[in-house]
Amino acid sequence: MTINSVDRLQVFIMAGGSGERFWPASRTATPKHLLKLLGDQTLLEQSIRRFEGIVPFEQIFVLTNVAQIEATLAAVPFLPAENIIAEPAKRDTAPAAALATGIARSRNSDAIVGLFPADAMIHDTTAFRRQLTEATEFVAVNTSILTFSITPNHASTGFGYLQLGKPIAAPGSNRIVSVERFIEKPHADRAQDFFLGKKHGWNAGMFLWQAETFLTECRRHQRDLEKFILEFPKGDHASYLAERFPLLPKISVDFAIMEKATSVVAAIAEYDWDDVGSWTALPPHLGIDENGNTVKGKVVTLDATRNIVIAGKRTIALCGVSDLVVVETDDAVLVCHRNAVQQIKNLPLPPELK
Repeated sequence: MTINSVDRLQVFIMAGGSGERFWPASRTATPKHLLKLLGDQTLLEQSIRRFEGIVPFEQIFVLTNVAQIEATLAAVPFLPAENIIAEPAKRDTAPAAALATGIARSRNSDAIVGLFPADAMIHDTTAFRRQLTEATEFVAVNTSILTFSITPNHASTGFGYLQLGKPIAAPGSNRIVSVERFIEKPHADRAQDFFLGKKHGWNAGMFLWQAETFLTECRRHQRDLEKFILEFPKGDHASYLAERFPLLPKISVDFAIMEKATSVVAAIAEYDWDDVGSWTALPPHLGIDENGNTVKGKVVTLDATRNIVIAGKRTIALCGVSDLVVVETDDAVLVCHRNAVQQIKNLPLPPELK
């Protein structure tokens, strides 16, 4: 990648989610991406440090919300404080994309925008950085929106899919292909067809585009977003953000732009990827003992199998039970069957525990 392309790339990490499926560890003010679930760093810090050596910290931004701003600032003290931006209202990924593009464009009219989630896990950072470099080089000379496609390793109904087309000639890479269509989360039979057919990839929600390319697509399909980007001020944008952002439509970037865009391509990921969507995602990362248990903290077991146990300050003892998720914090204990983890977000919790 040329130096000019590196200089143009500005990365925005979307870190405003609630992580409700990780209760009781995750709360409104300290959601999943601010937890040290998989090591000594939060998922947010791991996501940011994935770009080290490619993008300087001055060109990495975090998009969060008002409730999480203090915890986010504390979690990433190595980033400039002004690069931590609190969205003043809960919207969706299309307004976040417009905000990222507005900021990037106000700093550099020739900017390339990278938009990434804060809570995905990638272990092979070497391959990630190499493909990020290749993808940025491609975007720098093409008016396409690029997304990253994850090759499915099972028939998941929890992800959106990309229907992949023909390879596109790109310097240094043969892993960039056209995207024929975006597909919402499928039912089980269709997901199995996608998995076996090997013509679809998971939509990881990771994007690259030239600021002007995204602006052009907004002009065609989302005039409110276009106006927001065009009028985004240079320098201090606090009052503009407070006044204008809450008025933007609540819509995902897939619905608003990607499904209608003139040219969307995918870089097929050659690195591992996991969205760490629930407690049952932890075993591959934290390890599994001879009885199939995954444990963190002070845990003892007897005749217990296939459990996931996260202890806080106390010791958790499991005897004669299987397939449970047990999580202890200072003020709450979760006991849940592994098959019910998606229902955790529906627990009727009192306000002080949310």
